[in-house]
Amino acid sequence: MTTDVFLTRTAAFLPFSPVGNDDIEDVLGRIGGKASRARRLILRSNGIQSRHYAIDRATGELAMTNAQLTASAIRALGDDVGPVDCLATGTSLPDQLMPNHAVMVHGELGWPRLEVVACAGICLAGATALKHAWLSVRAGDARRAVATGSELASAVMRGSRFEAELEHKLEALEARPELAFEKDFLRWMLSDGAGAVLLEREPRGPLSLRIDWIDLSSAAHELPVCMYAGAEKNAEGGLDGWARKSPEDWQRESTFAVKQDVRLLNDNIVRATLGEPLAAIIERRGLRSADIDWFLPHLSSHYFVEPVSQCLESLGLHIPRERWFSNLASKGNTGSASPYIMLDELFRSGRIKPGQKLLMFVPESGRFSSGFIYMEAV
Repeated sequence: MTTDVFLTRTAAFLPFSPVGNDDIEDVLGRIGGKASRARRLILRSNGIQSRHYAIDRATGELAMTNAQLTASAIRALGDDVGPVDCLATGTSLPDQLMPNHAVMVHGELGWPRLEVVACAGICLAGATALKHAWLSVRAGDARRAVATGSELASAVMRGSRFEAELEHKLEALEARPELAFEKDFLRWMLSDGAGAVLLEREPRGPLSLRIDWIDLSSAAHELPVCMYAGAEKNAEGGLDGWARKSPEDWQRESTFAVKQDVRLLNDNIVRATLGEPLAAIIERRGLRSADIDWFLPHLSSHYFVEPVSQCLESLGLHIPRERWFSNLASKGNTGSASPYIMLDELFRSGRIKPGQKLLMFVPESGRFSSGFIYMEAV
């Protein structure tokens, strides 16, 4: 026997004051002392106006850990959440390889013994954590569960992290600057933040969201890796992970930098993460545009707004733009935290009315995974 599950509280934590487009390189640092040639072009395309970094402006060093970011978002849920039985966390860049992110967050919180689960991945890691928390409450194993998404992208985006590679490849980069683009591209796309939600068996307060279903899927059976870190692509198109390389190579090749095949992304992201999985959901669940009062797409860039809109139209799922909600421009792309930060702003805005239904769409370009979360306001 399953029970209804209600999302009763949301919270977000964004470190320090917002950073505008003209100040990014001052905060992240320049590579080799030179301004990026790609920065203005990428920022013009992605539409992000401000974002946050957990970087001390005076020293250029990280001022907090990913676990501390996550714990701060959880504390923002309030002091009166009650005993929590399950903590599920999602992030793409934990502070260490071992132990997992969830136990580190638990340690920061100092909560009594409880189930903790860490979900790996990239943008979808937070949605995967939400599904585990939802299933725990739905099955009756947990009375209250907290799910999180968090990213400390600046840990691998600061200019100092690329100096060794720049020195090693200086001649090649001068001759073919496109070699650096796959790494430089993401420096202007990703930023820091964390979000959290509380799930319970009963609704609470003036607004709760009943989670009706969460569908996750992967297209890795047909598509190669697109976004990755801690590895390098080999001649066969596969990945050689960091453990196969020497520590000298880690520096010379910026092995731990986040990289993305932009051409592969543009060719496949809408079809593989939206069109095909959503078509299956429409057929299986009978989803119609009249069933969606709010559409919350996790967008890495405003560049994808029109392709996503056209894809929805082709599926017969017309959602007028006034029913979309995104805070990408003001909060930036915080990866697995973005859906939480987006939902938190809408949840607290007073714009959601009882009976309204929300569809959240979370794509991930790692190997083209996607998630859809359907909720009704009560």
